[in-house]
Amino acid sequence: MSSENKQNEARLNAKMGPAERAENWNRLANDEFDVVVIGGGVTGCGVALDAATRGLRVALVEARDLASGTSSRSSKLIHGGLRYLEQLEFSLVREALRERELMLTRLAPHLVKPVSFLYPLTHRIWERPYTAAGLLLYDTMGGARSVPGQRHLTRAGALRLFPALKRDSMIGGIRYYDAQTDDARYVLTLARTAARYGAVVMTSAQVTGFLREADRIAGVRVRDTETGEETEVRSQAVINATGVWTDELQKMSGGRGRFRVRASKGVHIVVPRDRIVAESGLILRTEKSVLFVIPWGNHWIVGTTDTDWNLDLAHPAATKADIDYILGHINKVLATPLTHDDIEGVYAGLRPLLAGESEETSKLSREHAVARVAPGMVAIAGGKYTTYRVMAADAVDAIAPDISGRMASSITDRVPLLGADGYHALVNQADQLAAKHKLHPYRVRHLLDRYGSEIHDLLALADERPELLKPIPGAANYLQVEAVYAATHEGALHLEDVLTRRTRISIEYPHRGTECAEPVARLLAEVLGWDEERLQREVEVYTKRVEAERASQLQPDDHAADAARSAAPEARSELLDVSE
Repeated sequence: MSSENKQNEARLNAKMGPAERAENWNRLANDEFDVVVIGGGVTGCGVALDAATRGLRVALVEARDLASGTSSRSSKLIHGGLRYLEQLEFSLVREALRERELMLTRLAPHLVKPVSFLYPLTHRIWERPYTAAGLLLYDTMGGARSVPGQRHLTRAGALRLFPALKRDSMIGGIRYYDAQTDDARYVLTLARTAARYGAVVMTSAQVTGFLREADRIAGVRVRDTETGEETEVRSQAVINATGVWTDELQKMSGGRGRFRVRASKGVHIVVPRDRIVAESGLILRTEKSVLFVIPWGNHWIVGTTDTDWNLDLAHPAATKADIDYILGHINKVLATPLTHDDIEGVYAGLRPLLAGESEETSKLSREHAVARVAPGMVAIAGGKYTTYRVMAADAVDAIAPDISGRMASSITDRVPLLGADGYHALVNQADQLAAKHKLHPYRVRHLLDRYGSEIHDLLALADERPELLKPIPGAANYLQVEAVYAATHEGALHLEDVLTRRTRISIEYPHRGTECAEPVARLLAEVLGWDEERLQREVEVYTKRVEAERASQLQPDDHAADAARSAAPEARSELLDVSE
């Protein structure tokens, strides 16, 4: 098959299995690219899709897994940033609300869903009109296009919506709407959509250096962190979209950065749905920022913290102090307090903030910045998950001087993500689909909200093996076929990729994935060709990761927690420490 035919086939095929990965490694070494994107988070995958749909030849390389950093550890909200109104960042709010609307209605209606929040009022006279004015501005800017606008509630009305609150914790409330998504799944879908339009997406591919022609950056050196093999990838331009690793990549390139990125740690806890009786999410003011209680299937996500982090960027660790901070603030308003025993999962992520003059991370700008840091190289950092598409377009615009020929304008506001086409019709046909595959309609609707119209490819894997439609042992919310599909279609290479990002088993069950580690590993082994020794190593590495995370969450401070978390081995054994 000719190279042109292979590229045409790739454009029609968003599959990311072992065979496609082998082909992509060859393409990295042998093809010429217009742009190499470094970083497989929401920004990098957004950049890859933007560039590919403009007709550019694109390669995306990620040292670990898609969304393995910040983009799988957020509050999982797609929101306009209501609190940024107080900071008078009106343009940021307007932009975010436009993006939220696009995701809800056109780009990813299967992945992004409306979610309501109660804002409790605690001060008489001034607070209701003050908050109402802000929410009216929010709604007017676009916050109430496809979701309901604000609704004012008496104390009795607020308690009917959120019975778990103490009666004396408020004098009334206001209900408003935002949206939410499974952040890791959204990034994965972005990456697969980029692959569908011809991008070469390669995970476990670590950049170890830069290629130069005279004074220009002309590509990157890449190491396969599965095998240790290395290759050179040539391109007209390179985009650094590595989030909290921006400064490290900048140092490696030998250039001076135009901005500095600071990492702010945000910790969330996950508790069972029955521990908080409520029909809506909740948003509370704290002395530093805000605290969210977010509905998440059969759970609540409660967070977040906002503190500087200067330790291991790959594995930020939650401390006992972080967890106590969250529990302390939520328990001020709950009639039945939460305890450590109620916690099913904990996760910590790092926000890449543009460093400003203020020393308080919650005050640092959520605006993004794009800089041409060297001929042939652009860096992008900062920003919000919600506005990834705008950030991506700005980054691709910035490489125009390096690209031969005229570059088309961004069109990603008109490119639905994989699984969006046909989604609404399939929701209406869920009962028939369920009957065909002998599944409960609720299960099919759950799958549709994870895979959209790609559900056909998922269920096809079980045509010859109906046992794959049984739940994963120890994680009844997921089917065994989902673990297989993660390896055949979604680029999962390790057990942790499946338990922490393709599914959210690691935070949704008290055992944090250890009880289903072996059965899931056996499903993956069939696709990835693992022998028994490799299978047991995957289980051991994952189990040690969970043990290290649990140990870190008992520590009093960041340094002790970091030491405990760092004791766990890396799943990608050939990963190099290039921070020196």
